[in-house]
Parts: sequence; structure tokens; C-alpha cells
Amino acid sequence: MKTRLLTLLGLLMATASMAQLENNNTLSVTVDGKEYKTQPRRIMVGNMWWVTANAIKPDKSLRIWLGGYLKPDQIDEGTYLVVDADKSDTKENRRRVEASGTFKGLAIIKYVEETREPRMEYHVGKSQNNDETIVVKKAADGSITATFSGKLAGSYWKERTSATVFGGVGRLVNKMEDKVITKATGYESDIDPEGNGYKRQDKTDVIELTNGTFMLKMK
Repeated sequence: MKTRLLTLLGLLMATASMAQLENNNTLSVTVDGKEYKTQPRRIMVGNMWWVTANAIKPDKSLRIWLGGYLKPDQIDEGTYLVVDADKSDTKENRRRVEASGTFKGLAIIKYVEETREPRMEYHVGKSQNNDETIVVKKAADGSITATFSGKLAGSYWKERTSATVFGGVGRLVNKMEDKVITKATGYESDIDPEGNGYKRQDKTDVIELTNGTFMLKMK
């Protein structure tokens, strides 16, 4: 326990002494009628570009994966087909992209928002096969801009009683550490209930994204 508290104290001191890591990227989207703006980060995972846009108070994470077929190591200008976030790389999806002659690749979207602090409950949205797209354009300086909208399948998650009880203070400290890391770096740190001691609830809905756009500096 002492080690955890010292780690958290160190993270808090580091956050207080420095601004968030330099980031000139931008993202703006309206989520269920409320504007969400933050500075996204990009990560290369396999042949997929992962755009992760995070914030705290409350914790929010919008993740967009872009995967091309002709040039998997880079994002090509063009239109990407948004597919089911849980079943993205299927034969049917690949067939649609290859047969269309217009799609550059596939995209998936996932949105997570903390609805009860500290990370006790979440609202999660995932893209589906709704014939939605993300359009990517490249600027002369190599940066890319993208526009998107869509409807996500919404679900609600609540921390399991067993996780709360047996996790105790250690689990609470871990949550606080993750919040500090997200604030200090801009990268997502466990802002996701799936597989982390939470139970999906029966309630479902639709999360609507409108007027979405992001700009990424590629150099």
C-alpha cells in the first residue's frame, strides 16, 4: 500500500510540474447533442492506426481505428468503411472494401464515458455495420484531417460488487493513478469497463456522433 501511495504522489507531483505532453492534434465531435473537444493521440498497432481522444472529469475516451489494405503502414487519403467494432476484420467486410473500388480500408469507433465516479459506472458505444464512413484528407504538410458521424450501439456497465469489495483501497488508488496518467499524457489509461471487473447491464440505447472531425500532425 505504501508503494502505491508513493507512486500516486510522484505522479501528482509530475503532473503539477509539467503541462500535458506537447500535442498539436485536434478533435471535435458532438456526442448526443453535447460538444466534445480534446487533443487526440495516434498509435500504430499492427496494420491499424489508432486515434485515441481522451479527457477526465468525467473520464471520456473516443477511439477510432483506421486500417488500410493497399498501404497498411500509413493512412491513405480517401473513404473508410465503418464496421462492427466487435467483428471488424471479417471476410464479408474485406470483400465489401475490395469489391467497392472506392474504400481505402476499414474503420471502427468506440466511445466510453464515466457516468459515476470514481469509475464505478460507464456508458459505452460501439460502431456497427450501418454503411457509415470516415473521410480522410491529406494536407501539403503531411497532416491529415478526417470527418465522421454515426450511430453507436450503446450499453451500460457497472462495477461488480466483488471487484469493489476485494479490490479495496488498492483498486481505488489504481483508478486515481490511471486518471493522473491520462491527464498528464493524453493517452487512455484503462478508461474501459470491459474485462476490468464490470458487469454489462440490461439497458441499451444509441449514442449519436455528429459533426465529427479530427486533425493529426503526422511528423
